[in-house]
Amino acid sequence: MDVGLIIEWVVKSALLLFILLTGFAYTTLYERKDLARIQVRIGPNRAGPVGFFQPVADGLKLIFKEELIPEKADKITFLLAPVLTVVPAFVIMAVVPWGTAITLFGRTINLYLTDLNVGILYIMSVASISVYGIVLAGWSSNNKYSMMGGLRSSAQMISYELALGLAFIGPILIAGSMSLMQIVEAQKQVWFIVYQPLAFVIYAIAALAEVNRAPFDMPEAEQELTAGYHSEYSGMKFALFYMGEYIKMIAVSGIAATLFLGGFRGPFVDQLPILGPLYLLIKIAILLFGMIWVRATLPRIRYDRLMAFGWKVMLPAALLNVFLTAVVLVLLGG
Repeated sequence: MDVGLIIEWVVKSALLLFILLTGFAYTTLYERKDLARIQVRIGPNRAGPVGFFQPVADGLKLIFKEELIPEKADKITFLLAPVLTVVPAFVIMAVVPWGTAITLFGRTINLYLTDLNVGILYIMSVASISVYGIVLAGWSSNNKYSMMGGLRSSAQMISYELALGLAFIGPILIAGSMSLMQIVEAQKQVWFIVYQPLAFVIYAIAALAEVNRAPFDMPEAEQELTAGYHSEYSGMKFALFYMGEYIKMIAVSGIAATLFLGGFRGPFVDQLPILGPLYLLIKIAILLFGMIWVRATLPRIRYDRLMAFGWKVMLPAALLNVFLTAVVLVLLGG
């Protein structure tokens, strides 16, 4: 195997990890600043200029916090659960294209880690794994609140992942491929959000439920479950859950931008491919702001209504969208 190719993979993997870790840290600051502005109050502004080093201060605080494990917890599962939650959040971004290709040191380098011809299936399979970490964290803690949080998360995931999966089908049918690179290329003229507005709305709502964000944060509802599945976690183990949530926010935003908003495509990207990652980052930042805005605006939904909304509204709407997309494509093809 080409040694240069192996080095390229290693460098791109390390760069992607660095982007996600840095993105996680500063997404927390981005959220706290935006929430403060929306709620007309002062956000973090003490650690560094305008609070720029607040994520560093938070990280150091969590590193030095005491690590506690409940006496009757299943210790191995208790320790592995945070890892099982955070790893899928990292690897899901492996198939998201950041651009086409650039020439560097006389070598053509693709601005993506890999282009799988079944990239959508990869995303759906990996996205489902993190719920195991949440369920196992709840069970292994030997805490009734934690157990309830884990069970809620699994029920919520089943309810909303069906609609999430069906939202992918519209872009797949239009592009005629499950490769994310080909889906982006199919949006050269028109973004798929124009053809698939209902699928985009369904994806956006289901993605909020997938990452347990407000108003779908029932697995960690503090008024009912203290902190839900991570009630017994502290220090770096808690930080891993926190990291998993925010990196998954970045991931679902990147996937939404790729499927519906043209991905890395934008003005002059064919002439200057290096603009591709910049355009994708801007789109991700806008979608993240949407998640933050929803958190600041909407109250938490009652659990029975949350489940009913998933099964009685989201799923039929997603099926209707698939049916209409298929009918239109057949009529246009005919």
